[in-house]
Amino acid sequence: MTSLLHIAASPRGERSESLAIARTFLDTYRDVHPDAEIDTFDLWDGTLPQFGPAAAAAKMAIFAGEAPTGEAARAWAGATAVFRRFNAYDRYLFSVPMWNAGIPYVLKQFIDVVSQPGLVFGFDGETGYTGLLTGKKAAVVSTSAVYGPGRPASFGSDFQLPYMRDWLQWAGIRDVVEVAFRPNLATADADTGRQAAHAEARELAKEF
Repeated sequence: MTSLLHIAASPRGERSESLAIARTFLDTYRDVHPDAEIDTFDLWDGTLPQFGPAAAAAKMAIFAGEAPTGEAARAWAGATAVFRRFNAYDRYLFSVPMWNAGIPYVLKQFIDVVSQPGLVFGFDGETGYTGLLTGKKAAVVSTSAVYGPGRPASFGSDFQLPYMRDWLQWAGIRDVVEVAFRPNLATADADTGRQAAHAEARELAKEF
């Protein structure tokens, strides 16, 4: 039996294009894998801990081979709890709207919370980083309302998908599929692109 965690980074609910495409993906995946465990982590539900001074101190203590104490230990416990929830699944679906050419800050917060030494990555002074989340799969749904490939620079840049690709590979997740929906909502009819994105999500979910 497979397990899939949908990591939802949009706060727009029923108005979200990324969440709508993700629901299409999940509906198809559920049809193909009726016994699969499927859950959603809404990053806006208020449960994601902050990654502030205490958490940073804990991370550096772990890097130094020491055990965090006091407030740092409590922050480390919060971060590792989020990681355990994340790591319990073997497949991930990320729904990621573009915010200011990048990813929503709450998704960056999630990544900063779980990306800890000995959990998401290992490090060696001579060979560098090693991703520890091996043997897993990820699907990334990315959307943007103005930016699109081939449009002039005045329509923005893409630091969204390159960031997600780099982080997933760095973490050890090499089996990644993508669905992108990038209409110019200010001037164009988006229905054709929307239908194509949902169709692609269905096809990818069948093989995921």
